[in-house]
Amino acid sequence: MNHPRFAAWLCSAAALVLLAVPAFAQQPDALPPEDAPAAQVQTAPADVPSPTAETAQPAPDAEPPAADPQRTYVALGDSIVSGVGLPDFKYTEAAIGMDVAANFEGYPEQCYVSLVGKGLGLDRQHAIDLGLPGLTTGDLVDMLRTGAMPQMNQQAGTYYVYPQMLDYIRRADIISVQVGSNDALVPALVALGNATNWKSEQLVATLVSGVLRTPSFENLQRLNSGLSRLRLTREERKATTQLLLGGGTDAICEQAYQDAAVNMPQVVAQLRALNPDAQIILVGYTNPVPLLPEWTQLFRRLNALGKSLAAQNENVTYVPIPFAMTATDAHPTVSGHKYIANRILRAVKK
Repeated sequence: MNHPRFAAWLCSAAALVLLAVPAFAQQPDALPPEDAPAAQVQTAPADVPSPTAETAQPAPDAEPPAADPQRTYVALGDSIVSGVGLPDFKYTEAAIGMDVAANFEGYPEQCYVSLVGKGLGLDRQHAIDLGLPGLTTGDLVDMLRTGAMPQMNQQAGTYYVYPQMLDYIRRADIISVQVGSNDALVPALVALGNATNWKSEQLVATLVSGVLRTPSFENLQRLNSGLSRLRLTREERKATTQLLLGGGTDAICEQAYQDAAVNMPQVVAQLRALNPDAQIILVGYTNPVPLLPEWTQLFRRLNALGKSLAAQNENVTYVPIPFAMTATDAHPTVSGHKYIANRILRAVKK
């Protein structure tokens, strides 16, 4: 395989992903028609992502429960929860990873934690965003034990120490959890870096930074330009092809599911030990790579896992989000956050 042909193939694959990501996420269980934008229900099955624009009609606002400022809502999870990609996301660079403590109560106005808090009539001292970018299910298990990761997550480059999160959890009345995507995404990005001898590092950093968040012809050109500058050797092209087409991502997705299947029951058990009475809401998953079958299967299985955990545990609710819109950086759009908030509000016990 010569270099120009390989570069053209890789550019085309990335272009398809770029154009397909701002779609409704794939889920194993469809919502009733009233929860979906009308045009989508009529044109595509619930488990097939339908490309759409940011202007697509969002799900109707849920009628929120009666406001009760004495309640406390705590959201746990990764960068989706924290509001990465939204304009007023707050964090400071630390020696290792980032410090997001300022985001616990200073989260973006448009993130779903803010919208759920408003729907419940809560101020920011009673609606807490404990989303930690790069967090995996294993990391969350560690954080729920001591409020700290025992060591740096080398793959994700994160190291969080927030013992105060345990106090937030103990006084919560409602706890939502959305974590697990990084169990696959982080090792996949590391594997791509290894395959290309980290020539892909700058390109990946650009993709996840949100610079290309808005789908456009200009951003597609920027992505293709970045891909064409990789200048991979024969061995690097072979390793990358093996990763993308030869079963490499299959193995990553399988391991990610096995990790989540071990860790998520522990998350639920630890939350219940910290807080016996809170309603726990397990928020479903969105699929950032809907064109790759192995990723579709992974997120179907993760959603089935969340649904099963909710069925097995008292006062645990599973909330699917099959029509949450995501941007090209795999994080929800403004409409996506509003949709997720509506779904959570409908699930909160009054």
